[in-house]
This record gives sequence, structure tokens and C-alpha cells, in this order.
Amino acid sequence: MEQFDVFLAHNSQDKPQVIEIARNLKQNGLNPWLDKEQIFAGDNIQKVVFAGISQSKVGAFFISQNGLGTFQEHLELGAIIQFFLKKNKAQNFRVIPVLLPGINDIPEDLFYLNQWAWIRFKSVNDEEALEDLIRGIRGRGTEVKAQPRIQIPDTTPIIQPQPPKPIPEPAKDDLSSEKGIDYTKLRDLLAAKNWEEADMETYRVMIQAVGKEEGDYFDQDELLNFPCTDLRTIDRLWVKYSNGHFGFSVQKEIYLSVGGKADGKYDSEAWKKFGDRVGWRVNNSWIYYSDVTFDTSSPRGHLPLGVGIRFGWRVNNSWIYSNDVTFDTSSPWRHLPLEVLNDNIKSIYQEIINDNIKSIYQEIMTKRRVGKFSSLASRLVNCNI
Repeated sequence: MEQFDVFLAHNSQDKPQVIEIARNLKQNGLNPWLDKEQIFAGDNIQKVVFAGISQSKVGAFFISQNGLGTFQEHLELGAIIQFFLKKNKAQNFRVIPVLLPGINDIPEDLFYLNQWAWIRFKSVNDEEALEDLIRGIRGRGTEVKAQPRIQIPDTTPIIQPQPPKPIPEPAKDDLSSEKGIDYTKLRDLLAAKNWEEADMETYRVMIQAVGKEEGDYFDQDELLNFPCTDLRTIDRLWVKYSNGHFGFSVQKEIYLSVGGKADGKYDSEAWKKFGDRVGWRVNNSWIYYSDVTFDTSSPRGHLPLGVGIRFGWRVNNSWIYSNDVTFDTSSPWRHLPLEVLNDNIKSIYQEIINDNIKSIYQEIMTKRRVGKFSSLASRLVNCNI
């Protein structure tokens, strides 16, 4: 089985630049894995790509102004990052972020890549950057520099001790809020990987940020005007502590990639495709809250639920969800159709309690959830998140 020195992961729009860098690597005796050379007609793209990563010693991840997109058709660049991260953790796989011309720093939504030293190409033929990349691919040499020594005449040389390097303090999280919200609890829950409680806390701080109380729901105008600072703080915490696996910005990226539009409008097909991708829809059926997977074995973008599939009332100080709803008149007054009911609907409510109420309710709620999620995606775009 052929072995490769480095796997070149990139947005398909950046292929011409990456091909040129690959050519320069070959001229310096390296064997890069490049999709254009390794994927043939009829191949299972995903299988070939992940086999290529497994056969490579190093993963180079190219970042440009084009942002995250597709590496190959139906294969997101974000999925490649996640595979890199898992291999790095399990096998000490070296990851090298490479900034292509036109970008000067790691983008905010990929801040977790800052844990590795990165390389910036000022131009495709930047010789200094190329040398740094080659050195990074080949790894450290075996030569060890001698400690500086002080020579005292007629005595044994004495090695001068080096002062210990200070241990840098971990970067503090930015918990900024336009509305005076304290995000300490959310940060602590996410840091502890307590995803379910963090998801509930996300709802609590978001409903508080729009001036409502726990138990209330969001309307589309509130999501379209959600304070940018707070939305950025919430998303940054989710992305950071899940290593890019969860977060509203992750969900927005996926929703837009399947044809969804950030316009606050109902798009049934895009919503279904999005649900399939993030695991909210399985075998053509929407999952219930009890089926949510609260760990990183879930599909990318599975959390937070936010305005996606969470809705429900409280019983004995606990939330109930769609699978707990009572679809008949034995339920409490105004139990159905949940947020759709108003004070003038009682007579209509009594008439529509029949065999079709469940499907009517689910259709109404689906349209509302899609519109709200699209509104949230619109706000993320407008806030540059």
C-alpha cells in the first residue's frame, strides 16, 4: 500500500493554487496525496479520501477567503477537519494549517486550529513558506543543540542552567453580552462536556436575552434581531468545547450547503436534507427529544437544538416534548396546539380534536421551526458568525 508524506485538504475552489504547491513539494522529493491524482472515475470518493488520510503521515489543511466548502462532491471540508482531529488525538497525526494568499490569520470559526503552528503563503510561489511547509512535513531532525556553557580556566566546563519557561495561562473565554447575561454556567457545562444541560442552558440564556422568561418561545422577529454579541458568545463556546463539532455556525454552514436560504421562509426540501445531515431526521422520520444523542458521536451539527426540534410545556418543573404531548381532550386546557393557540381559539380547538389533529399539529410546528431556524441562520449571516 502506497504511503504519502502529506494529505492536502482544501476547498475545491482553491485547487489551482494547491496543485501548484503540490508540484513544488514533489520537486523537493515529497509524495503528497492530491485528490486530482488519486480519485478515479467509479471510485467511492469518501472511501478513497479517508484511506488517503490513513496512508499519510501529515495532514495539511488549506484555508482561504473561500472559507469552508466542499473538498469533493458531497464531502464537506469540515468532515476532513474532524477526521484530522481524531487521528491527531489517537495517533499523534501532525496537522499543519496553511493560509493561502489573501488571508492573514486563522478564521474565528476555526480558532481551534490555532493549537498548531500555521504557515502563511503570501503568494503561491512563496519560497520561505514552502520551506516551512517542507520542514513541517518532514518533522524535527535528530540534531540537538548544545546548552550554552561558561568556560572557567583550568576547571571542568560548567553547563549554564536555563531558567524554566513560564507556563502560559489558558486563554480566557470571552463571555461578552449586550444584555448583561452571565454565560459562566453555559461555559462550565460545555467545558465539562455536559451537552444535555448545556443545551437547556442555551435555551435559558437565549430566551433571557430577548427579554422573555423560561417557558416562553421565540418568534421570528426576535431571532432576526437577536443581539449579535450574545449570539457570537454562545456559538463560540459551543464550537470551542466541541472542537468544531457543535454550534449554530456549524448548523448554518450545513443548512446553506444543502440549499437552505437564510431568509426566514419555509423550505421543506432543504429542511429535510438538513435534518438528515445533522441527525434530526432518521429514515425519513423526525426524531423525538428522547432520541437526541448528547455526545460527539452524533452527526456534526446535531447540537444545540435551539429552535430546531425543541418545543414543549412543563410538568412538575420538567419540560415535556413532542413524544409526551397528549393528543386528545383529556389534556389540560390549551395543551394543544401548543404555541399556536391563543385566547380566541377554544371553539376552533374543540372542533378540530379528531383523528387528524396530530398531523395538523406536526405540520404547523414543522413550518414554524423551519422559519425560525432560517431566521436564526439569517441573523448569523448578518452578524458575520
